[in-house]
Amino acid sequence: MNKKERPVLTDLIKEGTSEMEKFQNEVIRPVIKMQHNLLITSFKNYLLKRKVDFAVLPDKKKRSKVTAIYKTDNNYKNFTLGVIIGHFSTDEFTFYSDNASEINRRVLQITSQRIKDSILEVV
Repeated sequence: MNKKERPVLTDLIKEGTSEMEKFQNEVIRPVIKMQHNLLITSFKNYLLKRKVDFAVLPDKKKRSKVTAIYKTDNNYKNFTLGVIIGHFSTDEFTFYSDNASEINRRVLQITSQRIKDSILEVV
């Protein structure tokens, strides 16, 4: 088993950055990047289980399918959130607890975009 390490993303923190943006760039984005392969694999598994023939869809339809899944499937959304939130430290989780709905929105938005940007890995 290979040890996962959270990547350090530089040049994302600017002066005057809000606490939420700082959390997004220092915590959320690195965790999502670290979990990239699992997110792609779980999305492929999701499509397989639901018998979605993703490969036959034109590119635009693939992207809108990703959007639709992240909008409508609460189980999948919660799974995705768990994959990310499970890597928060205790302090990060405390901040998350106070801002859960905003952070959840950001996590799902970034993750959904990441899958769309990696559509070739899904097919």
